[in-house]
Amino acid sequence: MTSLHDLTALEQAAAVRAKEVSPTELVEHALHRIDALDAGLGAFITVTPERALAGAAAAEARVREGGELPPLLGVPTAIKDLNNTAGVRTTFGSTAFADFVPTVDDAVVTRLADAGTISVGKTNTPEFGFPCWTDNDLVGSARSPWDPSRLAGGSSGGAAVAVAAGFVPVAQGSDGGGSVRIPASINGLVGIKPTRGRISNAPYGSEVTGLGTSGPLARTVRDAAALLDAMAGPEIGDPFWAPPLPPGETFLALADREPGRLRIGRYSESPMPGVELEPEVAGAFDDAARLLEDLGHVVEDVPAGLLDPAVLPSFERVWALSATTLPVPPDRLDQLRPLTRWMRDRGLALSARDAMEAMFALRVFSRQFVRATAGFDVLLAPVLTMTPRPIGWFQADGEGAPDFERQKRYAAFTALFNVTGQPAVSVPLHWTADDLPVGTMLVGRPADEATLISLAAQLEAARPWAHRRPAVWTDSR
Repeated sequence: MTSLHDLTALEQAAAVRAKEVSPTELVEHALHRIDALDAGLGAFITVTPERALAGAAAAEARVREGGELPPLLGVPTAIKDLNNTAGVRTTFGSTAFADFVPTVDDAVVTRLADAGTISVGKTNTPEFGFPCWTDNDLVGSARSPWDPSRLAGGSSGGAAVAVAAGFVPVAQGSDGGGSVRIPASINGLVGIKPTRGRISNAPYGSEVTGLGTSGPLARTVRDAAALLDAMAGPEIGDPFWAPPLPPGETFLALADREPGRLRIGRYSESPMPGVELEPEVAGAFDDAARLLEDLGHVVEDVPAGLLDPAVLPSFERVWALSATTLPVPPDRLDQLRPLTRWMRDRGLALSARDAMEAMFALRVFSRQFVRATAGFDVLLAPVLTMTPRPIGWFQADGEGAPDFERQKRYAAFTALFNVTGQPAVSVPLHWTADDLPVGTMLVGRPADEATLISLAAQLEAARPWAHRRPAVWTDSR
């Protein structure tokens, strides 16, 4: 029998419009699964049943009234706990903000509500989103539904778990160094990091560095594209903005369009020196290249030597700068976790000249890299260097700096494209022998999510993945 969580987001929205299912039924189903199953997975920091059910009742009233309805009306979703939600606790994954309740919504939260989605709560994230794995002192680790002894990735780990476990069909994440694509890879999902400026970071955001952006997590390309449609668009005063799609076009429609014959560059050069792919990951990367060739695309190796050795240290300095402005009261600094304190201290130790030179170096490199790869329609790259890591792996050598060194070896490819601002997608094309997902990254030209979405949909049609579900999927408790 088909359960409500077997339906994609678009199928749920269609069922609501056809009055085959009510928004209340969808929300109640999502809340029941969270209540029954999330204790062992750690997808959520805060669940908001009263607010979600009130939203569902309002959505039902709109259906009864008729008229034009938002595209995703009644679809349950969730907001990452790095994003401000007016009237709902927002912790940023830190005990220093355990009781913080914002008075404003982030722009992306408003856009998702305007599209008709109903948030059932705030998803788990590491403290201020700095690590590529999700754990905090509020609710603990986000664990992969495919193997709960493994970490779900980060920093959008909770959002990915919520989708992969069938709590919600789609969820909002954010990505400053890989934080949508990493958990998408680990949890067998589609994760899109849009081009810089595609989704507004208003009213606060990370405009100084330009690294971070929100992005969708979903089981299918079409759902991810529909959520991107809902999230995309600038706000007045944004410092970056991507050119809009032509009038009448949508990202969802692009998922139903053939990409044509593309020139695709195999890219496996990492800013992290000495990086090697685990055999399973290397095999997944090679297999993706063969699949693209089988689909008629031209796949060539990208010439080596495009990376300036200054890229990694410059990125690390800019990443640390993000920690210098954390709004933590002085009397709560001792509540910060070792990695956050180390990152903050490192950023505060930089001189103004150090900071400006690092940002300048990244901007210069970005222009050079995008220019050097402009002959390719898409780049193909690994998401991670290793299969999903067990609980405790990142801190095995110690907290703070040793943890960060392990993260750099593990997630050695994703941050490059936050630096350049290019759009990138993780697609779940491979599973290991012990049934762990391994994602593959597609990277587009600046502002060209269109080609990525069309190509990702072609890959999904050639090798479907949405039917692959972890064991918890069928748990009906």
